Amino acid sequence: MLPTVILPGYLESADVYLPLQQALTALGTPTTTVPLRKRDWLPTLGGRSMIPILRQLDRTVSAALVDNQAAQINLIGHSAGGWISRIYLGDIPYTIHGDVTEAEQLWNAKAKVANLITLGTPHISGERWTKKNLDFVNDNYPGAKHPEVRYVCVAGKSIYGEKKLGQWLAYSSYQQTCGEGNTWGDGITAIKAAHLTGAINIEIEGVKHSPRTPGIWYGSPAVLPQWTGYLS
Repeated sequence: MLPTVILPGYLESADVYLPLQQALTALGTPTTTVPLRKRDWLPTLGGRSMIPILRQLDRTVSAALVDNQAAQINLIGHSAGGWISRIYLGDIPYTIHGDVTEAEQLWNAKAKVANLITLGTPHISGERWTKKNLDFVNDNYPGAKHPEVRYVCVAGKSIYGEKKLGQWLAYSSYQQTCGEGNTWGDGITAIKAAHLTGAINIEIEGVKHSPRTPGIWYGSPAVLPQWTGYLS
């Protein structure tokens, strides 16, 4: 199997993905997580550039290719890691924040990626602090843009958003991402925001958004068989 790289979700560190990394490696795909720490996300706060994350992603992918003598990888993006991965695949220079030159080439990596698997990724959002970045992604790379890459978008169906105790967070988060609070999702990302046109779109019952949340999440052992078959 191809090597796999995991890109953590927003404000997450690599250590929380260690069980998933180990589980995937045991399945036969040597897996590495981009070695992010929570403080590595600080320069991106407030809708700023994702270049600091793309630099670490690119270094990790390059190392995985060399270490495994491979031509391609599987790329797994959890939460925001999914849409950041879409920037990485694309060939249009991500210079909208003025903090990188075209020469650095922290994008146009689609030839290196066989499969992009997104887990609970909000591919659309009305949040003002993500608008500039997500507008760049969706204006330039709508849906499963690159036919040479297989896109697999996994959504969880565990919490229905309502204005009542225990469901307020889900309601508010769904409303901010897809414009509708009364809908199903994983507690943070609504199903309709987690899927892309043209992708293989999967919906899994009972799955919650974060590896830190009690219960099962996308990387739980019982859930893995429902999406790991798409790793080459």
